[in-house]
Amino acid sequence: MKLTTALLFLVAAIAATTTANPAPAPSPDPEPELEQRATAHPKGIDISGYQPNVDFKKVKANGISFVYIKATEGTTYKNPEFSKQYTGATKAGLIRGSYHFARPDTSSGAAQAKFFVAHGGGWSKDGITLPGALDIEYGPKPHTCYGLKAAAMVAWIKDFSNTYHAKTGRYPPIYTTTDWWKTCTGNSAAFGSTNPLWIAHYAPSIGPLPAGWKYATFWQYANSGRNPGDQDEFNGSMDGLKKMASG
Repeated sequence: MKLTTALLFLVAAIAATTTANPAPAPSPDPEPELEQRATAHPKGIDISGYQPNVDFKKVKANGISFVYIKATEGTTYKNPEFSKQYTGATKAGLIRGSYHFARPDTSSGAAQAKFFVAHGGGWSKDGITLPGALDIEYGPKPHTCYGLKAAAMVAWIKDFSNTYHAKTGRYPPIYTTTDWWKTCTGNSAAFGSTNPLWIAHYAPSIGPLPAGWKYATFWQYANSGRNPGDQDEFNGSMDGLKKMASG
């Protein structure tokens, strides 16, 4: 009888201790890498005439800090929505810039750089304008490398880049994919010390980069998402993004 009573007291004591100090709840699963990076890297979008009616105030409320807008292609195409898009982004308080879709099969790099600067691709040291970017990638078939050998393609990009620098004082960021760069430039390392890299790679991590670049300045990580257009992020802080816009 005495032993039974002692056991009852021991069970009651254990129950009281368990109630007073419950086991901690299990930790939630870790967030995907992109969501973790989003807290530290300003998010952006890039758009073209295919997104004519962007609500930039809503985009900013969704956490977007910057936008790149297509201005030109080759030496004949001007985005008909560019002015409205650029003005809308500015009024919403977004850092913004423009980009040019390269057509190395139609004219020289210099001619396209001049056309770009003349139709929305310029740069001003105002703290809200990103340097104009060169979008060079796979075009409509059969324009994989636009009929150019690797050496000629590198020369074309240098022609565009140097002309843009002469006009604006900035070297254009180069938007591309690692696969295209290897295929069409022979994986040239000629631009890593001058041109910021804007890499497109739709995956949870950024993947291997083209030769010459130790890191990417911008990463296009998806072609759709919560906001219109392609989804991007800046590799740095908001202060770093502002410094890039300030030259």
